[in-house]
Amino acid sequence: MKAIRHARIKEIIENTIVETQEDLAEALRKQNIEVTQATVSRDIKEMMLIKIPTGDGRYRYAYPIEKNVIFSKSRMARMFQDSVIGLNFSENIIVIKTLPGTANAVASTLDYAKWPEIIGTVAGDDNILVVVKPIDAVAEVLKKLESLTN
Repeated sequence: MKAIRHARIKEIIENTIVETQEDLAEALRKQNIEVTQATVSRDIKEMMLIKIPTGDGRYRYAYPIEKNVIFSKSRMARMFQDSVIGLNFSENIIVIKTLPGTANAVASTLDYAKWPEIIGTVAGDDNILVVVKPIDAVAEVLKKLESLTN
């Protein structure tokens, strides 16, 4: 089922402007593929989809032109500057506030950057929880994140 779903997702994002995970889930449902938001979120991550500007101030899902695009520091900085509106932390968890609909893309850039201090991210629509280990690395990670937003 996953292979079929991924093929349909590829077809959908190549032929339609899909701005949010819910838009993608709805497009899949119209093709008789029942999915949850969590499944769509995992699919987006597994397929390494990114959000690109549509030219009118909005963003849509797309495949990276090349896989290395995800890993570039300049792309990551642009993503943060365009999407991140706040950073905060408690203990070993950093909360990144983003514009609506951009949290998954920002979290994916962090996941693919493979910073050793980050053991995982969880993205919603406009918030990301970043789990940092060890706890004394939080200040360093926050500093790196803040440098991306400037």
